[in-house]
Amino acid sequence: MKARAKRKVSRRGFLRNTAAVAVGAAVAPYVITSAALGKDGVPAASERVTLGHIGVGSRGDQVLGGFLGLKDCQSVAVADAFTDRREKTAARINQRAGSEICKPYHDFRELLARQDIDGVVVATPDHWHVPILIAAAKAGKDMYVEKPLGLCLDWDLQARAAVKQYGRVFQYGTQQRSSAHCRLGCELVLNGLVGELKSIEVHAPAGKSGGSTTAIPVPGGFDYDLWLGPAPVSPYTKDRCTNEGAWYVYDNSIGFLGGWGAHPLDIAVWPLKPDQAVPVEYEGAGTIPTEGLFNTVTTWNIRGKYAGGAEFIFKDGGDVTIFTGAKGSVSVSRGGLKSDPDSIAKTRLDPDAKRLPASTNHGQNFIDAIKTRVQPVSNIDDAVRSDTISHLSDIAIRTGRKIKWDWQKEAIVGDEQAGRMLRRALRTPWRL
Repeated sequence: MKARAKRKVSRRGFLRNTAAVAVGAAVAPYVITSAALGKDGVPAASERVTLGHIGVGSRGDQVLGGFLGLKDCQSVAVADAFTDRREKTAARINQRAGSEICKPYHDFRELLARQDIDGVVVATPDHWHVPILIAAAKAGKDMYVEKPLGLCLDWDLQARAAVKQYGRVFQYGTQQRSSAHCRLGCELVLNGLVGELKSIEVHAPAGKSGGSTTAIPVPGGFDYDLWLGPAPVSPYTKDRCTNEGAWYVYDNSIGFLGGWGAHPLDIAVWPLKPDQAVPVEYEGAGTIPTEGLFNTVTTWNIRGKYAGGAEFIFKDGGDVTIFTGAKGSVSVSRGGLKSDPDSIAKTRLDPDAKRLPASTNHGQNFIDAIKTRVQPVSNIDDAVRSDTISHLSDIAIRTGRKIKWDWQKEAIVGDEQAGRMLRRALRTPWRL
C-alpha cells in the first residue's frame, strides 16, 4: 500500500474493503453501527487508521489497551500462535466496538497480506521483532515495535534499511520519550545546562536465572514451531514460552540488558548528536548463568568512553540515566527529573532554545505519524543507536575483552571473533 499524506476513503470504499479482509477465508457481514459512521467526536471508520496487532500476550495486551483508547484508529486484526489469546482478544475488541470489526489470525503473514491495514503493532517475543518488522515494511505497513529491536546488530541494520527503503513510519516502544519530564531533562543537556559532558551513567533492572530445562508436551492450541520461528529448535518446557522465557533465553533474546536497558539507553542517546551518541569503547564484566534455562546476562558493570572523551557507565540495578557535566548533573527516570544543583531542573528554557520532538501519548504519536508521514518521536535511527550500545556491552561481557567501535563503519575494530557476534543465523526457512 502506498504512503498517503491524507486519507480519502469514501464510505462505500470502506465497506468494499471490509468485505474481503481475510486471505482465502469467508467473512461475516459487516455490521454498521453509529460509531462506524462517526458520532460523539469519533471519526467515521473510513477516516480511522487501521491497525493489526501481532503478539497479544501480556505485553501485547498492554500495548493494545492504549490504542483502544484512541478515537482515530481501530484495531481490525490480531495474530498470535496461541489460539486462546488471539480469539479472546478479537472477541474483546468486537464486543467493545459492538460489531465484528476484528479478525483473529494464526499466522501473522495472513494479517500482513490484508490491503486494508495501515500499520501493525509488534509485541511478540524478542526474536520475532525484526523478521516481522521487515516483512511488514515489504507489505507496505507502518510499524510500532516493542524493544529490544534485534537479537544482534546485523538484524538492526537490516531493519533500519527496510524502514527507509520502503518509506515506512516506525515507532519504537520506548514510551518514556512521550513523557514531558524525560524530554525536558534531555533538552537541558542538549542546551548545555550541565556544561561539557564528563560522563553518562545508565542503570537498568537486572536479569534473572533459573527456568526448567525438562521437556514436556506442547499444550494444545499452541503452534510452538511458529512461536520459535527463526530461533533454534529447542525442547518445549514449562518456562520457555512465558514472559521470562522470552526475556531470558539467549537464543531468543538479549535479556534485560537490552530488553529493559533500551529504555534508559534511549534517553542517553536522545540529546546527543548522531556521531557522538554511541560510545566507542566498552569493557567490563557480568554474570551469565550456567544452570537452568535462562542464560542471558543477569548482572553487569560496563565502562567505556565516547568519541569526545566522556565516560560511559552501564550497570544493572535501578532505572535511570544520569548526565554529568562541568556545571552539574541531570538524572532522568520514569519517576521524575532531578538535578544537582536543583536550579538546573528548574530552569525555564528560552523560546529560541534547542528542542526535541514533543509527544504526550506514544500510541497517538504513532497514529499521527501514519497520517502525516512524519517520523514519530522514537525513530528507527535512535532505536538502532541504543540497541548498538546494549549489543556491544553484551559482547564485551561474553568475550571478556575491550571492544572498540567504529561508528562510521558500524563495525568492531581489531577483533574478528567479536565481530562475528554482531550476526546471528535464522532457522531455515526463515530469513530477513
